[in-house]
Amino acid sequence: AAMVLGNRAYRDGRPNPCLTGRVDTAVSLARAGLVRQLLFSGGIDKEDGRIEAEVMQQHARAAGYEGTVLLEPVSQSTRENLSMSRALLEAAGVKRVIVVSEPFHLWRVERLARAAGFDRRFEVQYAAAPTACWQRWGMALRGALREPLAIVNNAANGYLH
Repeated sequence: AAMVLGNRAYRDGRPNPCLTGRVDTAVSLARAGLVRQLLFSGGIDKEDGRIEAEVMQQHARAAGYEGTVLLEPVSQSTRENLSMSRALLEAAGVKRVIVVSEPFHLWRVERLARAAGFDRRFEVQYAAAPTACWQRWGMALRGALREPLAIVNNAANGYLH
């Protein structure tokens, strides 16, 4: 399965290119025959009230993806994406997971997966979503500031090893 991690659903009234880029990458993995199903993980977007997992599913369907979709519509963080998706993946009999997110995010995702034992339950690989959203200066600056703070927060709370 390709597991797509959530992100803000909409930006300026349009689907967030960071989120849709992740979904497009997962759909490409499915079309290439590398995964048989997609799991979208993300709860309520605090900024617009939409459920990220549902927005991702709508985008995948609009892009022509007709395969199996699993939804994890509750998580509010990367750590929760991993922990709350685990039971869904296990129930579906998944053995191999390709986690999809932006390149800057994958370093922390890999460490969270290792710390939580996610990578002991599944064979885990990572796919970087090449999205245009980080080519805009404001988004790049926000990501450059947000991710180091998230790493410090996760480390301070004992979530990273």
